[in-house]
Amino acid sequence: MKRRRRQQEKGATKWMVTFSDMMTLILVFFILLFSMSVVDAQKFRAISESFQQRQVFEFFPSAIEFENPSEEFGEEFPNPFDEGGFSEEGSNTDEVDMDELLEEVQEFLEVNEMNDVISATRDDRGVVLVLQERTLFETAEAELLDSAEPFLEKVGTLLSAIPNMVKVEGHTDSRPISNFRYPSNWELSGARASSVIRYLVETNDLDPKRFIATGYGDTRPVVPNTTVENLQLNRRVVIVISDPTYSEEDAF
Repeated sequence: MKRRRRQQEKGATKWMVTFSDMMTLILVFFILLFSMSVVDAQKFRAISESFQQRQVFEFFPSAIEFENPSEEFGEEFPNPFDEGGFSEEGSNTDEVDMDELLEEVQEFLEVNEMNDVISATRDDRGVVLVLQERTLFETAEAELLDSAEPFLEKVGTLLSAIPNMVKVEGHTDSRPISNFRYPSNWELSGARASSVIRYLVETNDLDPKRFIATGYGDTRPVVPNTTVENLQLNRRVVIVISDPTYSEEDAF
């Protein structure tokens, strides 16, 4: 009798089925690992920094910004700028929206009736406050007038409410000066910027490391030095509340 040949089983061999299942499981495993590794880098950095501060949970708010804090905690958070000005407790945020800050500064100046002595604008550097010489100093002097102290105290209150760096610039007109105190406009403009910073720091207990004093002399006029009115406009002190995203290197 002829032996019957063993009938071959159709389809893939059994070991290939097992191997395919194993490879599929491994693929799913690595997909899960990848999906779990994709995190919000900004929030992760904020969390890591908060743990580095030992007292963060006792004295500081959460390092992660909630989308709607009032709903998260069931109560309304106070506006950092109180009615008629800025809160004296200051802000704990590292960055301030400069457009919103400009609006708050302009409102602050209006409420405190300071629009006649200070103007506020916005440029690439940040929020710019311009104080004319006649409101701060006598001609060719760098000692603050007594009449300048009240509104400088209010400027200090404004600066104490925000964490930004502050640059104070002294500017003069093109008329030459030469005396035993100030051999040129360079020394005069630098001394005026330093006087303003010293008063702000001492009267409002501000961190001196936040401030930079610069004297530009007559090198950056806003108008030609051709009339008496233009000379007055060029003699000024400029307070720049710096935009954190701005680099001084961009100005050169």
